[in-house]
Amino acid sequence: MEKFKDKVAFITGAAHGFGMKFAVEASARGMKLALLDQDEKALTTVCERLIQNGSSVKKIVADVTEEQEVYDSVDKVMTEYGQIDLLINDAGIATGGPIWEVPIRDWEWILHADLLSQVYMLKKVLPIMMKQENGGDVLNVASVAGLMSTAGSPMYISTKFAVVGMTETVAYDLQAYKQDKIHMHIFAPAFVHTNLDHTEDYRPKKYTDTSDPYYQSDTFKEVLARNAQEIDTGMPLDDIGKIVFKALENNKFYILTHPGLNPLITGRAEDAVNGKAPDLKKAMSFMKNAH
Repeated sequence: MEKFKDKVAFITGAAHGFGMKFAVEASARGMKLALLDQDEKALTTVCERLIQNGSSVKKIVADVTEEQEVYDSVDKVMTEYGQIDLLINDAGIATGGPIWEVPIRDWEWILHADLLSQVYMLKKVLPIMMKQENGGDVLNVASVAGLMSTAGSPMYISTKFAVVGMTETVAYDLQAYKQDKIHMHIFAPAFVHTNLDHTEDYRPKKYTDTSDPYYQSDTFKEVLARNAQEIDTGMPLDDIGKIVFKALENNKFYILTHPGLNPLITGRAEDAVNGKAPDLKKAMSFMKNAH
C-alpha cells in the first residue's frame, strides 16, 4: 500500500499492544479508523485519544472468537465507511503448557482467538476488497513462532504456524484468481513488550472452568510467569507501528522484528530437508540471544 491518507483501516485487538500502535500510526498517516476490541474501557480510551487528534474513528466492541460478531463488525464498518482498504488481524492470545496437561478448552480458545478469528475476517472482507477498484491490503499478525518452534507452547506455536500457512495459501489463491490488487502480509514478531502476558484477563466465560485443578497447578503458574518474563524483557513497543507501516508501504510479505533469529528460521528448513530432529539446545540458544 503506497498511499494511506483517507483510506480505511480496520484493526482488531486495537485497545492494547500492537493493535493500539497500529491505530496510532494509521491515524498519523491520515487514515479513517475502525477499531475493534472486547475490552470496551481501554478501547474507548484509544478511540477518544485518536478522535482528539482529528481522526475519524468507528469503535466496535466485539469478541473475535464469535463468528457472527466478526461478521457483524464488518457490516458496521461498511455501513460507516463503505470500504475497507487495510485489514489488520491483530487480536489474539498467548498461553502454553505441555500438551499432556493443558485442558482441551484452552486449545479451543486459542484456535478461535488466534486462527479462526482471522479466517472469519478474511471470509467476509476479501469479497469486499475484490469489488473495490483499489483492492486492499491484509496484515495477519502471526509470530516468529509460526516460522520456527521451541519448547513450552504447543498451542500458541500451532496457531501461528497455521496463520503463516493460511496467509501464504490465500496469497497464492489471490494470484490464481488474478486478484493482483489485494496484497497479503504476515507480521511475525518475536519478543516485544506488549500486554500479551495479561491474556488471562480476557478469558471468555465459555472457556472458563475454575473447578479444573489445572488452573491451580504449578504448571499453569509457571506458564504465566514465563510469559510475563518473556514479554517484559522484549523489545520496546514504541516503534512497531512505524516499522510495520513502512513495510506495508514497501509491500513486504513477511515482516520480522528480530534478525538474530534468522539463522534459526532458515536452519529449520535445512533440518527438514536433511531429516533432522529439532534440537532444543540450539533453539534455546538463539531464543536467549534474541532478547
